[in-house]
Amino acid sequence: MPKTKATLEEAVRIGAKRQVTIPHRISKALGIRKGDHMLVRLVGSRVEMVPVSLIPKDQLWYWTPEWHHMEREADEDIARGDIKGFDSVQELLKELKS
Repeated sequence: MPKTKATLEEAVRIGAKRQVTIPHRISKALGIRKGDHMLVRLVGSRVEMVPVSLIPKDQLWYWTPEWHHMEREADEDIARGDIKGFDSVQELLKELKS
């Protein structure tokens, strides 16, 4: 596997529970803080740690391809001006019932 040149590099020690402390310079460069999540993966004989954002289960619907397709359609409708505005909820309900 080809080796890539590291931007920052520091040696760390594995703790009693196989914990690794990310050196301050590296965590600062990545913008990671206490409580953030990391994806840890084995690539050949290397361990990679990648900062990730976890999505709460009750918000997963937003990240589906179907929802994003509908979002794009709505954006296109708005760009074309193919929308209606209402001054009140009553006007909206009247339009929906017609």
